[in-house]
Amino acid sequence: MEVKQVAALPKGLEITDIEMLNDVLTITAVSICPHPLCPLCGKPSTRVHSHYMRQVADLPCGGQQVRLLVRVRKCFCDAPNCARKIFVERLTPFIDTFARVTRRLYQIVQIIGLATGGRLGVRVTDRLEIQTSRHTILRRIMALPTEPVAKVSQIGIDDFSFRRGRKFGTIVVDLQTHKVLDVLPDRTADTSAAWMAAHPEIELVSRDRGGDYAAAARKAVPEATQTADRFHLLKNLGEALEGVLSHHLAAHRRSQTEEVRATSLSTAQPVQPPKLSPKEAALSQAKREERLSKYEQVVALRKQGFSQTAIAEQVGVGHATVSRWLSSDTFPEQKLRQRMTRLAPHLKEVAERWEAGCHNIAQLHRELVAAGHTLTYKSVYKQLVRYLPEGRKNAAAPDQLPRPPVLARQAMFLFLRRPEELEADEQETLALLQSLHAEVKLAYELIQQFAQMLRTRTGEQLDDWLERVRASKIRQLQSFVTGVERDKAAVVAGLTLPQNNGLVEGKVNKLKLIKRMGYGRAGFPLLRQRILHAL
Repeated sequence: MEVKQVAALPKGLEITDIEMLNDVLTITAVSICPHPLCPLCGKPSTRVHSHYMRQVADLPCGGQQVRLLVRVRKCFCDAPNCARKIFVERLTPFIDTFARVTRRLYQIVQIIGLATGGRLGVRVTDRLEIQTSRHTILRRIMALPTEPVAKVSQIGIDDFSFRRGRKFGTIVVDLQTHKVLDVLPDRTADTSAAWMAAHPEIELVSRDRGGDYAAAARKAVPEATQTADRFHLLKNLGEALEGVLSHHLAAHRRSQTEEVRATSLSTAQPVQPPKLSPKEAALSQAKREERLSKYEQVVALRKQGFSQTAIAEQVGVGHATVSRWLSSDTFPEQKLRQRMTRLAPHLKEVAERWEAGCHNIAQLHRELVAAGHTLTYKSVYKQLVRYLPEGRKNAAAPDQLPRPPVLARQAMFLFLRRPEELEADEQETLALLQSLHAEVKLAYELIQQFAQMLRTRTGEQLDDWLERVRASKIRQLQSFVTGVERDKAAVVAGLTLPQNNGLVEGKVNKLKLIKRMGYGRAGFPLLRQRILHAL
């Protein structure tokens, strides 16, 4: 294979020499075009004025930097009406005019910059033996032309944050081609309306439940259909549901606390030492088996006629232990010793205070410290939880929630999920939650009806569902109904049409990745370029 084919040089160049100079692979070539064309009038020239060498950088080869030395000609232009009398022959599109790098090297640096950014791009190019700087990479990115937005009929619009909670921008996506159309510097209604007004052909706008984008669409493209995103609808409903569950779970916990306080310690189980943990039990069993094997060895050696002293030396136990084991008919089980803690001498006093109704462990700790006892809160808490009847883990009663207690947010997700996707323990938890109050059970039925309507896109059933919610008189759900009524047309479209903002949310996720790769240092123009030309 010829060297020219390996170097992928164009047809108009011929390699005359290859050598290694200062760790740089230098390729010398000459232009063999018979008649260079004038760049101004386009006519070929037959007269050569002079020659000179163009030095340009090319893509690295085999881990080595590559430099091209191209001998080009200066020619006379003999066209009588041409303003250019002398010109240099062009090597485009391989090398641009006045360029110091080949077009392919220029494009590679541009691609690396789009994928990584300025500082990180330099780390990549250094390992590829491409000499460049972060400023050059950023210039190449900013030099990319922005394609004009063609006719678009369906758009999705959403916001993103430059700084969370402080500064926001807007991203616009074509729902049909899945392409990011534009990135706007803020999320105000005026900015979004100005962009939409430049595209009056828009027929559908998919958005979240915010009012700014709704106002912008009504102002700029009043004939377009607005559709509320289904995810945000379910999210808003979940927030209202969380309020319902929080209210009833808090009431249930208060009732449980009152029942515990009403129970006296005199009717409770006597104070007993705690059970061993699985790790402690396994260790205790291992020690017992070791003692048992030694006991059997002692008995066997005694039957063979060995003395107790010899047996003690052989087995590795004390003489008194051998004597005690041989005097017993069976293996003597070791009695568990009661562990003494600093709280043990005061446990009776604490139990009396607990029985009197003081169930605040922090208060009990303060009283013990005030009495002159050096006890830490952690030790008091651990001992009370382990020894007092209310502190031990008893089997959950059928009308109690599983432990640890279900939080309102966890319960909300159980209510929103498909019943057939729940596991056995989740179904049990769901049943216990519904048994808390008739209002909770009714809320679950309403939530499932809305979720089914959303999944099957039967938005025509929305009016009937809203009437059922109003009739339920569940206060937390009434605010959701009010919000739906304000944006009813978009909500019905969201529950009926297939378009939604899921695609836009994916683009926002990609945008956040690009933004964070810039370490927060990139301004809006660079961020916009990287998003619009993202790979």
